[in-house]
Amino acid sequence: MKFSVGIKSLLLQLSSLLSTFILLSIASSVFKIYFSVFELLFFHACLAAFAAFILKFDWWWWLIQFSFPLLAYFLSAFNISPYVYFLVLIIFSALFWSTYRTQVPYYPSRSQLLEPILELIVHQKNLKLVDIGSGMGGLLINLSARRIDGEFFGVEIAPLPWLVSVVRSVLAKSKVRFKFGDFYRLNFSDFDVVFCYLSPAAMPSVWEKVKTEMRPGTLFLSYEFIVPNITPDISMEIDVDGGYLYGWRI
Repeated sequence: MKFSVGIKSLLLQLSSLLSTFILLSIASSVFKIYFSVFELLFFHACLAAFAAFILKFDWWWWLIQFSFPLLAYFLSAFNISPYVYFLVLIIFSALFWSTYRTQVPYYPSRSQLLEPILELIVHQKNLKLVDIGSGMGGLLINLSARRIDGEFFGVEIAPLPWLVSVVRSVLAKSKVRFKFGDFYRLNFSDFDVVFCYLSPAAMPSVWEKVKTEMRPGTLFLSYEFIVPNITPDISMEIDVDGGYLYGWRI
């Protein structure tokens, strides 16, 4: 059975905690060395992070594996109402929703992307552009304001960003259409430009969809993440931090 990275991460946390408990229990019994709860959790955090590294998880999972046990320990020191934790759970669930399945965390798009994308689509007539994973919609709303002759669409699977994007669109009186759902259900042949800012884990499957569905002469754009083993036709440096906008002409 193939598990998602989120399930693997949970199993890694549980197995690391069990291993830590066994090892430190042996140390206590044999060597008469005793550990505080904090020392136990610190050892557990280090073991979990090291295991994530050995198992070749993406680097941010190392940080999550290390910080989760320690964060739980420090939060337990405060007398925080359970309702606060429940509210935080609801908010983060609405924000990150299906990250455990898609392996695409929420990334807000950079404002620096506006001008480069406008430059790439300047000669495109009857433009139909979709942002797959459109987040809170800022990029599309700004693009639509500058290209009033185009049609712009956003697809977002996380409820909270999608709701924010719809409200922003209404307040800005924008013509952008935001859809709540999975972009894999879209037919990319309906669009001239497909833009994404996803994650390295998603790029191979997205590329397969691009190759299968996008029409000749259309353009696939990705900010920061490339398609493995496929040389981009366009590579534009966006900011001094090394962020690039990549493009593939179909």
